[in-house]
Amino acid sequence: MPPPGYRVSMGRIRVGTSGWAYASWRGDFYPKGLVQREELSYLAGRMSSIEINGSFYSLQRPSSYRTWRDAAPDDFVYAVKGSRFITHLERLRDVEEGLGRFFDSGARELGPKLGPVLWQLPASLSYDADLMGSFYGLLPTDVRHVVEFRHRSFCADEAFAQMREHGIGCVVSDSPGRWPMAEVVTSDVAYVRLHGHTELYASGYAARSLDRWARKCRRWSNDADVFVYFDNDARGRAPHDAVALIERLGRGGDE
Repeated sequence: MPPPGYRVSMGRIRVGTSGWAYASWRGDFYPKGLVQREELSYLAGRMSSIEINGSFYSLQRPSSYRTWRDAAPDDFVYAVKGSRFITHLERLRDVEEGLGRFFDSGARELGPKLGPVLWQLPASLSYDADLMGSFYGLLPTDVRHVVEFRHRSFCADEAFAQMREHGIGCVVSDSPGRWPMAEVVTSDVAYVRLHGHTELYASGYAARSLDRWARKCRRWSNDADVFVYFDNDARGRAPHDAVALIERLGRGGDE
């Protein structure tokens, strides 16, 4: 069983999956007969972090966050995906009330297990310095935040500088030619989302590709804490790829 996190140079590398409740994992990654209420604990015992993605679709209950907190080891960390009401419906405009509702819904119940909050932007949202500056200014400062943009206009020095000014992490989003990927560290968090090696949300990562990601994680850890989440869950590859990356980081060599 791997340690909860891998301390490498200045930062710590944590690896996990985006979500955990997938039918295709049952009888495959999850042992046959494992009851569903035990799946989170099983996964958390083999990863060092998990990205909570249900919070993107609807507000969760404080009791749910407490249950998730108690299901994981002491040194475990959750990332929480921000509400799509804020990012996709309101498109970051006039969201002060929405942000209040989101954080009041219970994420802080995770306590010391609360890691970065992920704000995934719609692909149709282009970079607007005033809009992004206003949004960044509303975000609570007691939580670390990262942004996954999907419009190429964000790949600009001005956008990265603005992220650095506000302490916002830039998500490294690996998708097979679907969205731009910027390998830029803009805060004390390097946040990686691996959506599939060759097929979005579906294909697994080859050994050589995992070797490359392990090397990148070590390099980024010189400047930041690194969080890596596999989102290629459609065919059940995510937990297996996460374990494979954990093994590479744990054994100390990736060539």
